Amino acid sequence: MPAGTVLVLLGPNGAGKTTLLKILATLVRPRAGHLSIAGVDALREPERVRPLIGMVGHGAQVYEDLTALENLRFWTTLAGQSLPASALRAALEAVELGGVADERVRTFSAGMKRRLALARVQLGGARLLLLDEPFTGLDRQGRKWLGGVLLGVKAAGGVAVIATHTFGTELAAADRVAVMAAGRLVLDRPLAELSWEAIPALYDSLTGGTA
Repeated sequence: MPAGTVLVLLGPNGAGKTTLLKILATLVRPRAGHLSIAGVDALREPERVRPLIGMVGHGAQVYEDLTALENLRFWTTLAGQSLPASALRAALEAVELGGVADERVRTFSAGMKRRLALARVQLGGARLLLLDEPFTGLDRQGRKWLGGVLLGVKAAGGVAVIATHTFGTELAAADRVAVMAAGRLVLDRPLAELSWEAIPALYDSLTGGTA
């Protein structure tokens, strides 16, 4: 994927989307094949590419008993970063959580927790952003905000892969659409070659119409 690209990875539950994201994140080692990230053999030297990768799974994976600010401080400490509180608060402002920086995360909605997880990824300066069902739990404003984040990733020359089994807002920032079925990539095509109206029918024909 060239710099400044967003790929939407469609497929039914169990198709292998999340497993593929974990392989790209160097969390799971494939049985065969090659993985190159930023010109580095990521299977031989995963530690070299991990600082470039940010992943937000289907679950936000936040610490409920910590505040939003404490979550960011904890994550950055684990990553070996030493950032001032002002930088952490700025990251929360960027995801529209500045007003609740000192509130415990257990009081947050699912969408707010997902924003907090994205703040963590953005703080790390990830060039490869891996998102598993990122629009789940977001309201209309949250979806609009995340769409803006993806456009920002593209403008900065980053790459994003969005795994989802739905197609709607997810496609707004996409450059490419891929479809997985039964663990295999059955389609990978520039979005410009597809009409939005044709995608659902094409998806059904490739996956058997499963959700």
